Amino acid sequence: MAQEFTREGYEKLAEELEYLKTEGRHKAAEDIKEARSHGDLSENAEYDEAMNDQGRLEARITELEGILKDAIIISDAELDAVHVGSVIVLKDMDDGEEEEYVILGENESSKDENYISAESPAGKAIMGKKEGEVVQVEAPGGVFSYQIAKIIK
Repeated sequence: MAQEFTREGYEKLAEELEYLKTEGRHKAAEDIKEARSHGDLSENAEYDEAMNDQGRLEARITELEGILKDAIIISDAELDAVHVGSVIVLKDMDDGEEEEYVILGENESSKDENYISAESPAGKAIMGKKEGEVVQVEAPGGVFSYQIAKIIK
């Protein structure tokens, strides 16, 4: 299934993939080589761990290749509604407070509070909406109303 990304999010995943395919694979091979030098493989915990690490590395490479192969990069010029990559201002309809947010794609993440995942309840409520529209967001603390006060980009 194709996933939408900002240009920056796509490039970040592509960089991770390139790193894993080059330096990551090289390190995994070196770790296996080192573990083999410790003798009997049937009782060699370092060898088992190195092989498990290599398996996880290859699984992540396969996952990233699949994601990037079908990725859709959203251009700012494509839409006038909220989409992955949008920078928006949301107005809380209860207290009138306004806050700026960036909408991130499914495989993008940030610990910063001013990012909203398109897959989150808030993200799903605002995706595709236009400036001035009011949305309802169901959250663990109840239902909240927000107005899309401005779509900056």
